[in-house]
Parts: sequence; structure tokens; C-alpha cells
Amino acid sequence: MGEIRLAMKAFLWCMSTIYMFAFASLYVQIPGLYGNEGVLPSRWMLRYTGKGFWEQLRDSPTLLWLGPKLGLDTQQGMELIALLGTLLSLLSTLTHRLQDCRLYLCLWILYLSLYQVGQVFLYFQWDNLLLEIGFLCVLVAPLYLPWGRSRGCFHDNVTLWVVRWLLFRLMFASGVVKLTSRCPTWWGLTALTYHYETQCIPTPLAWFAHQLPVWWQKLSVVATFLIEIPVPFLFFSPIRRHRLTAFYLQLLLQVLIIFSGNYNFFNLLTITLCLSLLDDEHINFLLRRPSASADTHKLQKTGVLQKAWSWMCVCVEVTVYILLVYWTILHFNLQIDWDKKEVSSKIAFTYHQFMALLKDVMRPSIWIGVLSLTWEIVRAMVKCACMKGVLLRFWSTLQWGVISAAAASMFTISLVPFTFLDYDANNALWPGVKQAFEVTDRYQLTNSYGLFRRMTGVGGRPEEIEFMYKPGNMSASPLFVTPHQPRLDWQMWFAALGPHHQSPWFTSLVHRLLQGKKDVIRLIQTDESNYPFKDRPPVFIRAHRYKYWFTEPKEDGAYPSRWWWRVYVEEFYPTVYLGDPFLESMLSQHGLKDKAPARRSSKATLPRMLASVREAVCVLPAPLVVWSLLVAVVAACLLKPLLSRKHTPTHKASERERRSTEQEKHVEQKEEEEQEEDRRGAGDGKDMMKMKGGQEEEEEEGKREEGMEDGSDAEEEQVTGGEDGEGGGEEEQDETQPEENMDPADSLRKRK
Repeated sequence: MGEIRLAMKAFLWCMSTIYMFAFASLYVQIPGLYGNEGVLPSRWMLRYTGKGFWEQLRDSPTLLWLGPKLGLDTQQGMELIALLGTLLSLLSTLTHRLQDCRLYLCLWILYLSLYQVGQVFLYFQWDNLLLEIGFLCVLVAPLYLPWGRSRGCFHDNVTLWVVRWLLFRLMFASGVVKLTSRCPTWWGLTALTYHYETQCIPTPLAWFAHQLPVWWQKLSVVATFLIEIPVPFLFFSPIRRHRLTAFYLQLLLQVLIIFSGNYNFFNLLTITLCLSLLDDEHINFLLRRPSASADTHKLQKTGVLQKAWSWMCVCVEVTVYILLVYWTILHFNLQIDWDKKEVSSKIAFTYHQFMALLKDVMRPSIWIGVLSLTWEIVRAMVKCACMKGVLLRFWSTLQWGVISAAAASMFTISLVPFTFLDYDANNALWPGVKQAFEVTDRYQLTNSYGLFRRMTGVGGRPEEIEFMYKPGNMSASPLFVTPHQPRLDWQMWFAALGPHHQSPWFTSLVHRLLQGKKDVIRLIQTDESNYPFKDRPPVFIRAHRYKYWFTEPKEDGAYPSRWWWRVYVEEFYPTVYLGDPFLESMLSQHGLKDKAPARRSSKATLPRMLASVREAVCVLPAPLVVWSLLVAVVAACLLKPLLSRKHTPTHKASERERRSTEQEKHVEQKEEEEQEEDRRGAGDGKDMMKMKGGQEEEEEEGKREEGMEDGSDAEEEQVTGGEDGEGGGEEEQDETQPEENMDPADSLRKRK
């Protein structure tokens, strides 16, 4: 793989942006979800049992244990952490110097602190994925020291390889679990005929995607299996175009998911992982910038062996593409019906055949990872060994050892969740590896993934009460809220998939709505004027379950007036009121009653500042807050090069002045050296000057004798000569003033 400096910078910038989205999106929901009067108060997770600080930190690694020392309660501590995370990630997107491994370590610790008390509202796969990638950023990001960057580019390939391995685990597992779950919609290739209308928060484009013909939906499922199962093996191909092809296929899948569904920052995380497949040459090509590596690559192809090697790579590349297409046609029984102008598809293998293939593939995939990582580590070691200078070579080798050990450790620990796909492969792992995974599991360093394992909501989507983001009003258009995640709306979707006792938090939500808690009401409607009980809380509450379907276009092709149609299913939660025996029993059963009153908020400066910020932000819609940050970052990134161009002429002028000053100093030094040499040479010429002076005196005496013959003329000439001599003496005096700039020999002659 070529230079990856630009790819690494793009990866770190994207991670800073996603961190900013995650912290800001969670901040606006903290009062309603985790406040003292929220659905699941976070102070319930921090029980002070008399243990020491370090013991509490070991059992529950979160910075919220420091809240009382700062005069903050748990809610205020969470708000402070979210604000710090938003600010740090925002600054790192604007300043390249702040994209340092220590800053990413701080961001990871801050988000882990929130995750530890987030309970069910933070137990999503994208939260685990953000923590895992966030820890890898600590390895990928450089370490800037006062005297410069301490880590060179030797180890970047090693650390970015671990990112690529995470991308492989994510995509391969997401494809495999769809088939291992035995879900009939995935095996029947009909999953997408339900997906668009049954997902949690669809976008307006989901309605149009749902209207596509069934054969196209089945073909889309086949393409999904192709992109998620065999294509990830191209991530480790030594052929560069294989990796680029895999990158664009993954990018296509993620962009289509973003357009059709609101999955917050999850798809952005996956796209960021895909940047590990790029190199600087391709990024420069996309930016239409010249690349030095491309020119070097062209020069290397001039030899016969290089041309033969390139042709062999092309043949292997084309062969792999042909095999992928052939296996897809064979195993999914693809046939073209020219009369109907459609492509029919059907899975041509059984569940047991697939499981046998999975067993045969799991161990080779692990060995592919081992060999690929070993190759990157050896390459980095050779680069360090070729460094000039003993100290520099020692320092580079020391960094190589630390980074390589960390990368190998992350890879080894990740094998435990990766092998959850196959029971035999998991049992074959060394027990020490499993023990290391159990020790680090609380820090979310590695996780198992498997998105859309089963297609939920088949036969219509279940819904309850009308909320701000999820479908409720049949005439209301679906919204586009990415990258914000309305966590309460998401959990309402999961709650409707089963009975209410499987979601204990729902009882707490009903209780808070009966109490009329404004922080919880803002989770349902930011604008309280749209809430039907804005004047006083409801006396009774009940919840019904409905099934929703997308409407279809009219026979004449016109769009319908409504987006949804629904059918009543059953009562989800019985009618309750404050003090209702059933409600009280449910609160006691799930431990949702406050055992102790909340600690009074302090009147110190920091709590009052946090309250002021919360009051200013809580009135704004959450997507608007997140999008405003995004617009600010994009605007700053666009203005930065424009401002630098404006200052370029001044910079160039100052550079020219500096160069001209240096040239003048250089010339003066040279002239002084020449003058010194001339002074030394003038001493050697004095003797010759004296000899010449004697001869000149004899000639002058002869001329004087000849001049005596014309007395009258001589007197006139002497008078005139005296006048001229005075004037000539003055001129001579003026000419000898800049004597220091004159040649020493000439100066002596002039004086003579």
C-alpha cells in the first residue's frame, strides 16, 4: 500500500466530526432521559457504597464520580462531559494540530463515561462501534511534542490496518448473521420489501424506494449479500484496484442506507472506516491534484519485469471479478426474463450448506488477518532499520515496538467477538485470549456486530403514541434527522416489538408524563405548543399498538394524500393514573421509584453556567443544533484556504524582503573579506612603490632643469599652477573621502 498520510488525516477529521455529532445529539436529550426527573435518572447508576474512589472507578469507569468534588450532581456532570466533548471535537476539526492521540484519548474517556450510565438508551451497536473506533484513533493519531511530531509515518500502515480489520469484522458479520438467523425474509430475498416501511425512522425517499418492483428488491438483497460477505475479503488484497473497488461498493451501500433511513451517525462511522482502504495517490486523483507517488509509479513501470508484473496483476484482478459474478449467478440462481424485462433470483443453497461453508471460511479468514498484519509490521520494521542516525533509528524502533504490540493485542482480543459467528472457531481460541477479552470488555475495546439480524415488523410496522420523529400522523411526511439520534423514539420502536414488561423504562415514561415533567415532554415535542397537555398534565394515559404500512400511488400514477395507512392491533399499556395500583406495582417491580431525594443543585459558578447553556439550547430542535455545528465546521474549513490565499501575497513579499536582506548581508560579508585580502596584499607592494618613487624624483629634477630656460613662462605657469593646485587639492580631498571603499593600492597611489 502506498502513502496514506492524506487518508489518515481524512480518517481523523471524520472521527472528530462524528464525535461532535454524538456529544451534541446526546447533550440536548440528557435532561429528559437522565435528569433527576427524567425517564431513567443517571444518579441511580452511581450508588455511593463507601468504597474508595479508585475502587468505584474500577467497577464503573466514569468521570462522573468526580461530580460531587466539583459541586455538580449527576445530570450536571453528564452535561459538562457532553459540552466538553462537543467543544474538543469541534476544535479538532478546525485545527490540524489538535488531532493528537491525547485529545482522542480524552474524547474516548468522555464518551465512555456517558456510556457507563446511559443504560438502555445508549446500548446501541453504533455506540459500541464509536467507542471501539475512538480507541483506535488513539493509536492512529500522531503524538505532537514541543519539538515536533514524535511519530513518523512508519507505523501508520500498521495502525490503519487495525481499522481495516474492524471494517472487515463489521461488514462480514453483518452479512453472515442475516443467514445464520434463519429469517425467512432474508432467505426468501424479500427483506427489502418490508424494510423501508418497518425501519424505525424512515426518510421521505424510503416511500419511493418501497414502490420499486419486487424483482428489483430481491436483486438489491442479492447485492447486499455480495457486498457484505465476499467483498470484505478484498480489503486485504495486495492489488490496489481490489481495495478501491471494495471501497466504492461499501460506499454505495452506506449512501443508499443514509438516503432511505435515519440511522444517525452509524453509516458515517462505516464510511469513515472505509477510508482505510484508500491511499494518497487516489485521494489526490479525486481532488484533481498532482501526486508525486503517481509519477514515481509511472517511472517504475518502464522496465520489462514491472510491465509483466502489472499485466499479471490485471489478469488476477479480472479473474477475481469474474469469479465473484459467476458465484453470485450460481448461488442466487440469477436469470434474465427478456419478455418481462426483469431479473429473477432465488437462493440456491441450504442453511446447512452455508453453515458448513462458514466453518471452512472462519479459520482461513483469521489467518489472512494474521499474515496481513505480520506483513505490515515487518514493512514498518524495515523502514525503521533504514533510518540514518543511531538515536533516530533507536527512537523509531522503540515506537515501532510499542505500536506493533498494541496493534497485535487489539487484533488478538478482537478474535473473541469475531468468532462468535462459529462455535467451533470460538472454542479453538486460547483461553488466555478469552480472559483478556473479559478483562477489557467493560471498556468496549472490541465488540461483536450483526446488523439487521432479523427483519422486524413484517406485516406492518407497530406504533404507539405520536412522537416528534417516528411515524404517527398518517399525513405527516417522514423526516430527515441524520446525524441526530432521537433515542427515545428509537426505544419506542423496540418496545413495540414485544409486551411492555420487556421495556421497564416505558412505565417510567408514563409516570413522568402523568407528572407533567417538562424535560420529558421536550423529548416528545420540542415546541410545547404542539403538546396537547401543555396547560396541565393528563389525568389518564394508555397506549395502543398499531401496524403501519406505506401507501401506494394511485392507479393514474398520482401521489396519495397520505404517506401511511394503519390498522389497530391491541392495547399496549392499560389505562393508568397517578397513584394507580398497577402503575405503582410496576414502578416497584422494576426499581423505578426514587429511594432518596435528588441532591440540591449548588449555586456555584459552574452549575449556574451549565444551567444557562441548557436553557439557551433546550428550546431549539435537536437536529437544528447538530446541523448548525456541521454548517459551522464546513464554513470554517472552506474559509480557511480562502483566507490563506488572501494573505499569500503579503507572505510572499515578506519572504522576498527576507531573502533580499540575506543576500545583501552575504554581499557585504564577501566585500569585507575581499577588502581584508587587499589590505594584506598592499603591505607587500610598499617596497616596489618606494623604488618607483626614486625614479620619479630623478625624472622630476630633469624636468625642473628644462623648465628654468623659460623663466617668464615658468613664473606664469607657477602662479597658475598654484591656483590650479589649490583647486585640484580640494577636488582630490573630496575624492579621497570614501577611501574605505577604495582599493588599498589605488589609495596609496592617489596619496603619492
